[in-house]
Amino acid sequence: MTPLTPHRARQVFLLLTLTRWFPVGLVVTVTTLLPIERGLSVPQALTALSVGGFVVFALELPTSGLADSLGRRPMLVAAAVLQVAAAALFLTAQSFWAFALAAAVTGVFRAVDSGPLEAWFVDTVHATEPGSDVDRPLAAQGTVMGVAIAAGALVSGALVWWHPLSAWSALVLPYAVYGALSIVHLVAVVLLVREAPRGPAATPPSGERKAAARVLDSARQAPGVVRDGLRLARDNRVLRWLLIVEVFWSVGMVIFETFQPIRLSELLGGTQAGAAVSGPAAAAGWAVFAGGAALTGLATPRLGVARTAIVARVLNGLGTVWMGLALGPVGLIAAYLVTYGLHGACGPAYQALLHREAESRNRTTVLSMASMLSFAAYSLAAPALGWTAGLLSTQAAMVIGGVFSTLGALCFLPALRRERMLSGRVPRMSGTLAR
Repeated sequence: MTPLTPHRARQVFLLLTLTRWFPVGLVVTVTTLLPIERGLSVPQALTALSVGGFVVFALELPTSGLADSLGRRPMLVAAAVLQVAAAALFLTAQSFWAFALAAAVTGVFRAVDSGPLEAWFVDTVHATEPGSDVDRPLAAQGTVMGVAIAAGALVSGALVWWHPLSAWSALVLPYAVYGALSIVHLVAVVLLVREAPRGPAATPPSGERKAAARVLDSARQAPGVVRDGLRLARDNRVLRWLLIVEVFWSVGMVIFETFQPIRLSELLGGTQAGAAVSGPAAAAGWAVFAGGAALTGLATPRLGVARTAIVARVLNGLGTVWMGLALGPVGLIAAYLVTYGLHGACGPAYQALLHREAESRNRTTVLSMASMLSFAAYSLAAPALGWTAGLLSTQAAMVIGGVFSTLGALCFLPALRRERMLSGRVPRMSGTLAR
């Protein structure tokens, strides 16, 4: 199969980013507030939702190994199907265990979805332009993702404010629309993603090979791909520290994604009031996220990829602390916007550093190792900070998480040293640079 041109691959990559993330914008604030409205406490809600992160942690490497051996397209289709199922479960959940089940299915979806689209794009570009850097297309993807989620969050706030169906809670309609648009994304993936067969499927054997046999052949290869990825993380010092960045970053994400609507609801006096304001606030946040991602594309040629990542990580962590110290809704939203813009600036530089350490045979696995650590850290931090909020206060939990998140900038130092060596600014050492 003839690969797509880099230009066409970029178009598909950005379009599928739009169809994947616009629905997420519809529920970015509702996901936390709906369980609370249906009777769960803040610690209970965060504990139930954390189940999804543990599921991702368990499945990230097996599913990424399958994606690297079987192919990206089958995994993207499976992920899109699971997204529809997760939406239906969350929409109908009424108890702690029902929300935990919905979170678990969401975790399966995210594990399968983690990495294949980005890996498909990079491999498609490298098929005709071997070794080319992808920091600018990734920055463009960050911009599209930010705009998509911003638009979705704005629509979500409008739907909550409109509340046309009095028989439903105002928080339900955004999730219903999310489920419908997830079906649209599934159709887009089926129609647009083209990929040459990988592994044993690339050389057809005598006779017809059934789809089930191809999956089994690829599944047998998956453990080896996973082992190679784990060995790479063990032996590659730069990659190892880049992966650890996810622990610090994820703790900050608990604050500016999960605690922001909770704190805003406290300041405004209720979950529906909080959701109505959180929607436009999240829309603005993802708009500045897009701007932050775009600025990264301008900053990396001047500052370098690693230095850009360090600056963005420090400022993002400090912005999270500012959110915890804010005393009113205006101050909280202002801090949130600054923090989210810096969150957008972190992503493209970080992903570009990961891709420098990966190859086609393990690219999805490397991305999934980062995602796996992110979800594990998030799932441990969310209930821990939730119980901290219960014992102390929401603000105290936010400040503690923000201070911890800032320390993650130190994990970029090996990548900075590697970048200097590769650019010739310091003498090249003998031996493998990554060690």
